[in-house]
Amino acid sequence: MEGSGDDPYLKPFTPCLIVSPMARYGALYGAVMDVLSDVIAAMRTGRPHSSRTVKRAPWGVRFPASDGAGFHVVLQGSAWLLPPEGADPVRLGPGDVVFLAHGYDHGLADRPETPLEDAVLAPDGSWPELRHRGPVDGDDTLLLCGAYRLDTARAHPLLTDLPPFIHIPCRVGSHDRLRSAVDLLGAELADPQPGSDAVVPALLDTLLLYLLRTWWLSERPEGPTGWAGALSDPAVAAALRAVHGDPARPWTVEELGARAGLSRAAFARRFTALVGRPPLAYLTWWRMTTAGRMLREGDEPLRSIAARTGYTSEFAFAKAFKREYGVAPGQYRTRGVARSA
Repeated sequence: MEGSGDDPYLKPFTPCLIVSPMARYGALYGAVMDVLSDVIAAMRTGRPHSSRTVKRAPWGVRFPASDGAGFHVVLQGSAWLLPPEGADPVRLGPGDVVFLAHGYDHGLADRPETPLEDAVLAPDGSWPELRHRGPVDGDDTLLLCGAYRLDTARAHPLLTDLPPFIHIPCRVGSHDRLRSAVDLLGAELADPQPGSDAVVPALLDTLLLYLLRTWWLSERPEGPTGWAGALSDPAVAAALRAVHGDPARPWTVEELGARAGLSRAAFARRFTALVGRPPLAYLTWWRMTTAGRMLREGDEPLRSIAARTGYTSEFAFAKAFKREYGVAPGQYRTRGVARSA
């Protein structure tokens, strides 16, 4: 069934998500998307993996805890999510999406009472087929699942604020970009073509952004606190966009407050209450997070990384980096290369 050119499951799939029109968000929407993109880029490590799998009842899979995040999409049939932390089982129908941001252990099964087998991923990230217990009955369930490796030591508060799992049920309507990402990813996994090794990781990164975007636009709880509140506040979102857009700039609280349209004191109070750090403390944290990503992913000289993250000398940068990470920048880079290998 997998990889067949006439696979009946290759027809386009629509997650059916309702999203408010982007036009009414304007600059605020753009600021949110910039920050979400930066969060993903800063935390992602290694290559994501995914699989497209057909399951026949009875089936049950237990996913162990991991350093990362994952998602499940029910393309056909139904399944039950057995959530982390003892929450009640959640029934998933065609088009339903589940995102688990914190790598908690969880289960997925045809029924809540079905025994679970431990999932052991193959080296390429695909699922091995599990043994069927007893007679095969019921309709097939077609799943699209994926996992991301994240640097949990530098977890961005936007992700740590997310609930244990996010259930995005299928609804009347659609989100074109999310639908397209799911369609393309499912097609690449079902029928790999030349270049799929490069296409699939890129689609997984794109899908992660759309999942977070959908949560922010339509699924997040209403309220003035936490990062959901920070991204919903035009003044704080404007300051965050400025910091993320140019971390090397010698920002002051007064200047960020002016970007937010507030006095220095009013801005500092609002920013700290919503973000959880004073403005300049967040600036430093983001500079160091950005530097860590640059050290992990490239071989740019330290003096260049220092300049791009707002430090006038390599010595000052190295001192700040060691204070934040506990190791010198060069040692951090060496460890990152070793882990990737």
